Amino acid sequence: MVASVVICGITCALMIASILFFPKIAIKGHEINTYWIITLIGAAAILLSHTADISAVSEALTADTAINPLKILVLFISMTVLSIFLDEVGFFSYLAAVTLEKAGRSQFTLFLYLYGIVSILTVFTSNDIIILTFTPFICYFAKNASISPMPYLFAEFIAANTWSMALIIGNPTNIYLATANDIGFLDYFVKMILPTLTAGIVSFTVLFLIFKKQLSQPILPAKAKAEIKDRLLLYVGIAHLGLCTALLAVSSYIHIEMYYVSLGFAVSLAVWVLIISAARKRKPVELIECLKRSPWALIPFVLSMFVMILSLSQNGVTQKIDDIISQGDEVFSFGVTSFASANIINNIPMSVLFSSIAEPLTGAAKTRAIYASVVGSNIGAFLTPVGALAGIMWSSILRFQKVKFGFGDFVKYGAAVSVPTILATLTVLDIEL
Repeated sequence: MVASVVICGITCALMIASILFFPKIAIKGHEINTYWIITLIGAAAILLSHTADISAVSEALTADTAINPLKILVLFISMTVLSIFLDEVGFFSYLAAVTLEKAGRSQFTLFLYLYGIVSILTVFTSNDIIILTFTPFICYFAKNASISPMPYLFAEFIAANTWSMALIIGNPTNIYLATANDIGFLDYFVKMILPTLTAGIVSFTVLFLIFKKQLSQPILPAKAKAEIKDRLLLYVGIAHLGLCTALLAVSSYIHIEMYYVSLGFAVSLAVWVLIISAARKRKPVELIECLKRSPWALIPFVLSMFVMILSLSQNGVTQKIDDIISQGDEVFSFGVTSFASANIINNIPMSVLFSSIAEPLTGAAKTRAIYASVVGSNIGAFLTPVGALAGIMWSSILRFQKVKFGFGDFVKYGAAVSVPTILATLTVLDIEL
């Protein structure tokens, strides 16, 4: 048990240090994220020290069960491919530019429009994709309009990590916690829509109060380029994402696993793009760029964390944690501890850990624990930039754009928004369940 805890603890500490101080390394001119390399080394140390049963790991990766991490990764990456493709054909940047144009010279209107469009898109795509797409755009228009980008940047980040709770596909943590515990697409939506609405109302209200003074200044005339690069490919992309989401909603009723649905639509999209590109006698540039941008690093990262959490489970560590946090009300005990843990070990490994911790629970107690952990994994991203991959990406984009917003600034604003939001959301979830 001690060896397992030590290796996992050191790995998580080094992972967080890498995110804060050396997020990327350059190898032959290519930049590589360091967080997954560290976790991969940690998983290798677990296996080489025999603190996890290799046969059990192999069995878990090949088992035809909902907790199989390979199925979960296929679902998330397939959905991400569908979203990134829409970005490659200019869909998200077009919507952002139209939003700026419609707002006129009122920062209040722009703030409301931007929060609304980010929220809607996040529900049907992914918080990570929205962060990657909208953050550079906000920096661009704020600079050209001579206004502070911070109200919009922080509102975008909060909206993306709030409304990502609404559907399973909004966040990889939702996907892991829900599918690992046999929660269907519609069942998830029915349980999470009220807590998500609560989180949205509370977080938006706090954001508005924080930035009210800054938003009172008018916007100088500024235009952003709004262009759809290829309308045919846009329609193909929207059709695939829309039909995929619709089929996911009924997948449990027609007895098709969700990862089959998402993979099928991702493959179909690729085939359609290849056919269209061949007919036009051109390279499938959008598809190539889409595949380049896809989060392949999540594969070794999630699998490595799965191995480490499995070692903790095999050595009785997760059972001891469960004995401690299951003493009180599951919604608040799991919700608050998952919220805090996300900011210590990041929300993806936290979700793997808390799914294992909740495993001994049964019936309503387990349901309450899992949904509370979903809330913690999403709202936990508000508090510090290491709470979620979205925060890491957001902070790195701001550094590249030379926007000053340090760790302390993030925590100051994050605490003001996250504390009332997590408490209100868990209260509604507790009443509902």
